[in-house]
Amino acid sequence: MNGRARIGFPGTRRGVPRRPFAPPHPPRNEGSGPARTATMPITPAQFGSDLRDIRAELVRQGHAITDMASKVFEAVYQRDTATAREIVTRDDAIDQADVEIERRSVDLLVRASRETCALDPKAIRSILTAVKVNNELERIADATTEVAEKVIRLGDRTTPFPKTLQVMTNSVIGIIRDVVRAFDTSDASLAGAVLASEGAVLNFNDLIVRDAEQRVADGRMTVDVAFELHGIAAMAVTMADHCTNIAEQVIYETTGQIVRHTQGKWVQLPNP
Repeated sequence: MNGRARIGFPGTRRGVPRRPFAPPHPPRNEGSGPARTATMPITPAQFGSDLRDIRAELVRQGHAITDMASKVFEAVYQRDTATAREIVTRDDAIDQADVEIERRSVDLLVRASRETCALDPKAIRSILTAVKVNNELERIADATTEVAEKVIRLGDRTTPFPKTLQVMTNSVIGIIRDVVRAFDTSDASLAGAVLASEGAVLNFNDLIVRDAEQRVADGRMTVDVAFELHGIAAMAVTMADHCTNIAEQVIYETTGQIVRHTQGKWVQLPNP
């Protein structure tokens, strides 16, 4: 959702900032085996094999994050603080996988450049896409953790949320699932469908905001519950936002075309 108006709420974050920069892993000790970059010249075939391994790990990461999103939204409706706490603890494993995937991706590109490995443009786009998709998936996981923390704060308060929220979050879960599949299968058409779904999520969000305001005015919802509701909806928008970023990358990887959102619609930019 680049270049578009952002929806935010007082006291909530529009996006989820990444964790502080972590220094690179220390070099191996000599006893742990020779460094791959020094002893294993890379060929286009080896590059492709290593890249497939990285992509497979990214897909597993995507499935894990889809499961987290599905469970955390169910926890919202059930006020299930135990599941919410489980989601918070799972975020550490996602962060560790994120760091490892990024390290492997950068290492692969460095090895290829040092060996002056002849790569076609598609291979280069693929490794760049892997790095960017990895970042977006980690941000989606961060958003699920934000939702889980809101469930924990709600505790046993049973004030019902508008049914529109469940429709919205079900849509977002479907979007996450679709974009992971689009990346896994290099399906530019499915990625395009993810981009097209953006408007529905934003419309749901607007409805939820108006509904919450009316419920507060009528005395059917307290301000603090409405605040958490707004925050949950905002995090759902954030998840969908990161999914559209992944969809852009899938289209770029598979077709070489750059798409961006401008003037209320998705447009294909001319190649540089």
